[in-house]
Amino acid sequence: MQTPVKTVRVLNRTILAAVILTCATIIASAQTDPKRAAESAKHAQEASDAFTEIMNVADRAIPQGLLDRAQAIAVFPGVIKAGFIVGGRGGHGVISRRVKGGWSAPAFFDLGGGSVGLQIGASKTDFVLLFMNDDAIAGLLKDKFEIGGEGSAVAGPVGRTAAASTDVLLRAAIISYSRSKGLFAGLEIKGVVIKPDDAENEGVYGTKGRELLLPGTAMTINKMPAGVRIFPRTLARYSTK
Repeated sequence: MQTPVKTVRVLNRTILAAVILTCATIIASAQTDPKRAAESAKHAQEASDAFTEIMNVADRAIPQGLLDRAQAIAVFPGVIKAGFIVGGRGGHGVISRRVKGGWSAPAFFDLGGGSVGLQIGASKTDFVLLFMNDDAIAGLLKDKFEIGGEGSAVAGPVGRTAAASTDVLLRAAIISYSRSKGLFAGLEIKGVVIKPDDAENEGVYGTKGRELLLPGTAMTINKMPAGVRIFPRTLARYSTK
């Protein structure tokens, strides 16, 4: 006859095994869901294409020194800006954190925010954000993060060999760029809010976006779904350490 203590231990092990099996089943089903897999692969591909096009123009690309110092890189391709007098932005993108030997699985984020000024019409803009230190990444672990509010961003220089060691750039937490109608340049942005798209993150990985970017828990390339590997691989072509 089992003692009460042994019975409790057996029961606990049984419950733990059931929980692990359930979680594994949920994650596996999410990662093989055709709709989620297609969406995530599309977003990762679009971000990779935008970053590649920017970096392939050497005299207008992001300086190598900044890329090699960045601790995380976000790419929001095709952000829509539209309005008259009062405008707004809306877009979807991916963020990868630097890990040993490469870059982590891309976490999916939304970008939004308003602006006031003399403006009319609509445009699509690619945004690239370099997060230069752990404090900057910490903002991404919140439910939402306002650039220009909680975190400041400075306009980055362009040109692969451009000087990237000024005091402003060395102190900057976030360095920002934009490309619209073929023109790529540094841009100081304010009032832009980025927040994790946890519906997509949980659908693809079975976990929230902030958990993908936590130190020590970032998913390495061999463990992530095949469809999203294009983004960290693209980043690794330009900066790996």
